[in-house]
Amino acid sequence: GEGSVLLLLARPAAPLAELAAELRGSGTGLRVECLAADLGCEQGLRRAIAALREVLPAAPPGRLILVNNAGSLGDISKSFLDLTDPDEINSYFAFNVTSALCLTSTALQAFGKRPGSSRTVVNISSLCALKPFKNWALYCSGKASRDMMFQVLALEEPDVRVLNYAPGPLDTDMQLLARTKTGDPEMRQYFQSLQESRQLIDCTVSAQKLVNLLEEDTFSSGAHVDFYDI
Repeated sequence: GEGSVLLLLARPAAPLAELAAELRGSGTGLRVECLAADLGCEQGLRRAIAALREVLPAAPPGRLILVNNAGSLGDISKSFLDLTDPDEINSYFAFNVTSALCLTSTALQAFGKRPGSSRTVVNISSLCALKPFKNWALYCSGKASRDMMFQVLALEEPDVRVLNYAPGPLDTDMQLLARTKTGDPEMRQYFQSLQESRQLIDCTVSAQKLVNLLEEDTFSSGAHVDFYDI
């Protein structure tokens, strides 16, 4: 709303600028800042950290909401036994785990503890944080790592509200990759059946459930909450 600051971080510059322009023109008085950065490389991550340190200390008091949504599937054509390249594995976790940890800790420090203000951290999780999927060793272990990481945050910082939100099978480009590139044929057919039976969830529907969760604010801090649990 009026006076709020929204900082958008993503890899592709053009769609990011388009979204920022749309939000600025919404007439809500929202201040929108954006940064195109590759969070999977050290230079991009350091640029994002610098942006948080610049924007958040001057942000108005009230409520800080940090949403960790950046993530990737990894090479889902590969089985566990195919994953032998340390560079590939380290690169995956640098993007999917390291960046989330560094950005979250930086954001909480930069905003600080302010009288009368609240801080909320959302990790976009997945069923894969709880359940193994064939050919998804990197994705499942990355999501499980993030869930546990944010549970630790909830324990260490009881004044910070922490939510691991699994949005359900969304109708996105990532879902398209799942049903076309997954190496295991049974898994590939499972993802295809979700699309064919129209069980994929529209992103706006799941996002609204997340907003409702945050507004109600009754979840246990650190909890894993699935779209279908609500």
